[in-house]
Amino acid sequence: FFFPASYQHTPVMATASSWRGADVLAVDDFDESMVREVFETAAAMKRMVAAKGGSDVLRGRVLANVFYEPSTRTMCSFDAAMKRLGGQVVSVSESTSSAKKGETLEDTVRCLECYCDAMVLRHPQVGTAARAAAAARKPILNAGDGVGEHPTQALLDLFTVATAWAETGAAPPDVLACLAGKQLTLLGDLKHGRTTHSLALLCSRLAAPPSLVLVSPPELRMPQAVCDKLRARGVAVEETDALRQVLPQTDVLYVTRVQRERFATEEAYRAVAGSYVVDKALMEAAPPRCVVLHPLPRVDEISTDFDADPRARYFEQMENGMYVRMALLALVLGADLAAL
Repeated sequence: FFFPASYQHTPVMATASSWRGADVLAVDDFDESMVREVFETAAAMKRMVAAKGGSDVLRGRVLANVFYEPSTRTMCSFDAAMKRLGGQVVSVSESTSSAKKGETLEDTVRCLECYCDAMVLRHPQVGTAARAAAAARKPILNAGDGVGEHPTQALLDLFTVATAWAETGAAPPDVLACLAGKQLTLLGDLKHGRTTHSLALLCSRLAAPPSLVLVSPPELRMPQAVCDKLRARGVAVEETDALRQVLPQTDVLYVTRVQRERFATEEAYRAVAGSYVVDKALMEAAPPRCVVLHPLPRVDEISTDFDADPRARYFEQMENGMYVRMALLALVLGADLAAL
C-alpha cells in the first residue's frame, strides 16, 4: 500500500545511533528506542528555545525544503527548526523547480543534494519519498507522500499526548507507556488521511499500544492494508460511524478534515463533507482528561467554540511540531547535543 514494490528499502532499526544519516520515510523505520530518543531530544529543544531562542549546533548545514503540495505548518516548522539550530534553508516548490520543465524527481533530488545536507520532501504521489531516498546520497525526510504516510507528524502527535498528560500528572514515568490501556479514536477522513495512517502504525510499534477506534463514513474508512497490519500486530481495532457512542470511552480524539483535494468530483466530496463536527456541546460526553488533536488545517470539523477548552491541544500540537523536527534534524545530521 505505502510504497511501490520497486522502491522497497531496508528499514533503519534498533540503536539510537541509527538516526545519524538515516532516511525518515515511514514509521516502520524506527522502534521504541529511537522514538524515545526523539522525544527526549525534543523536550531538550523545547527547554532550550524557551531559555535562549536557539543554538548553533547545525551551523554550516543546509536543509532543502522541497514541497510539491501546499503546506503551512510542516514547511514552516522544518524551516524554523533548521534556523533555530543555526542552519540554513533552501526552499523549492513545484512552481519554482525544473519539474515544470519535465525534470524527474530523481534528477531534482540529485541536483539538490549537491547544495544541501538533508532534504524534506512532500509530494502528492504515494511512494515518492522512497523514490527520492533510492536516488539520494543525503538523508530524506518524508513530509507526506500523497495518501501514504506522514511519519514526522505521527511523532509530534504522540509527543503532544505524552506532554499533555505529563502536565496533568496522568502520564507514567515511561513516556512511551502513556497510551497503554487507553483508547485512541481517529475521526474523519481515514481513507486519505496520511496522518492517521502513520499515527495508527506508530502506535502499533509500541510495546503497549492503545486500542484504536476508527470513526468515519463508510466511504472514508481506513485502508484495509493498514487495518490488517494493525491487527496482525495485536492492536485492538474497532471500525464504526457512531462517534457519540464511543466518545465517553475516548482518551485521545484525533480529528481530521475531509480532504477535498483527494476527491474526483465536487459531488463526491459534498456527499461526506461535514459528517462530524466536534464542538463544546458534543465534548460534554468526553472524559475530562481527553486530549483532542488535529493535524490542521481544519475546515468545519472542530468548532471554534471548543478552542478554549483545556482538552483542545491542537495549537500546542502545532508548536510541538517544531521541537520534534528540531530533534529529528539534529539527530539525523549528527549534531553535538551536549552543546545545546
